[in-house]
Amino acid sequence: MSTSFATRARRPLAVALLVALVAPGMAWAQTAKEKALEARVAELERQVQLLLSAQQTQQGQITQAQTQITEVKTAQAATPATPAVPAGKQPIQSTTITPASNNGSVFSYGGFIKLDAMVTDTSDGRITDGSSGRLFYVPSTIPVGGQTADGGDPYTDFHAQFSRFWLSADNVTDDGNKFKAYVEMDFFGGGSNALAGNEIATNTYAVTLRQAYVSWNNWLAGQTWSNFQDTAALPDAVDFVGVTDGTTFVRQAQVRYTSGPWSFSAENPQTTLQSYAPFETAAGLRASTGDNVMPDLTARYNMKGDWGHFSVAALLRQFKSLDETASGGAVSVSGKFNLGTNDDLRYMANYGSGIGRYMAFGLGSDVMQEANGDIEALDGYGGFVAWRHVFSPKLRSNVMYSAAHFDNDPSLIGWGVTERSQSYHLNLIYSPFPKLDIGAELGWGQRSLEDDREGDIKRLQTTVKYTF
Repeated sequence: MSTSFATRARRPLAVALLVALVAPGMAWAQTAKEKALEARVAELERQVQLLLSAQQTQQGQITQAQTQITEVKTAQAATPATPAVPAGKQPIQSTTITPASNNGSVFSYGGFIKLDAMVTDTSDGRITDGSSGRLFYVPSTIPVGGQTADGGDPYTDFHAQFSRFWLSADNVTDDGNKFKAYVEMDFFGGGSNALAGNEIATNTYAVTLRQAYVSWNNWLAGQTWSNFQDTAALPDAVDFVGVTDGTTFVRQAQVRYTSGPWSFSAENPQTTLQSYAPFETAAGLRASTGDNVMPDLTARYNMKGDWGHFSVAALLRQFKSLDETASGGAVSVSGKFNLGTNDDLRYMANYGSGIGRYMAFGLGSDVMQEANGDIEALDGYGGFVAWRHVFSPKLRSNVMYSAAHFDNDPSLIGWGVTERSQSYHLNLIYSPFPKLDIGAELGWGQRSLEDDREGDIKRLQTTVKYTF
């Protein structure tokens, strides 16, 4: 019995000892888990606090950005809008290039550099050095009846005076009104001192005005091509004009109105006069007067299409010299007709009473003077035709013929005045790169007087021209 009792007595003791040994471990384990949980909770609280802080900072930045945007929009509303920069292009400067112009104006610039080199052979003496006839074909400068039987040896001239540049400022208002200001200049026609404007040392030439006008919708005011002239019909020449004899060619101050195909103008008047020659052996003196009261009036009608263009113009003029007056008028028909994709035909025909100043660079006078001082309008007519053929995108050629004729009265102004002129031109123009032209042109021209004396000119002209 004692052994059994002892055994039963030891069991509770063992259980008590086991509980005593295990309980502290369980308590320690419970405490570690709680601490880990507390640490995780603390970390989560810290991260939440950081997120809240970042959100507050971001909200502050958003509020500040919204405030700045509002300020910018307010400033933009107070400042007139500027035109948007086209896609793919960047402005060359941050401020407008035309600060004195209307807001939104578009400024443009262009022109060309042109070198002309020519060899000239004239039958009746040389063209005066320094005159316009040494630079391009001018029929009135062809010598006639010179002392040198064969005209002497050929002579060579180089120049770049027809190089040109232009400036333009265009604007369209919010309500659709269109404005344009245009100025164009070259270097033909001016030298300022003994070393400038000649070929001795510097070949310096003054800038000269070609065009200067402003246009507003259908109106134009300023200096530009006469409304009586169809510049679109001029041929592709190496010479400055080429078909000088039979073309109208005037730039002058005017006021013009255009409506669709119609255009009307009032232009600067001027009268060229051939004075009375009592002995009839030579030409009377040539003069130009600005005594006119009425402006030269013109009207033009244009038609355009895939076939080319056609134009007809009328001119009404008053002539005046001191107290003497006369009147006259003229018509001009011109255009271009496309002969397929590689050929076109360009033409002009002019006729009028008092057309002298407007045709062939004033080859004939506007009026003749009678013995009693009265003036009479001089009839004249002329024209040209030119065929253009394109061999390839880089090579083209032009063949041209031009002529002018004037019905002088030799009993009034003498037998030494010009009766007619004519010319032929043939050229070849090569364009190795876009906007670069290298050309050569053969030309022959003739001027005839009322007494049947004649003089001719033969010229080989070359050019290099780059348009920008």
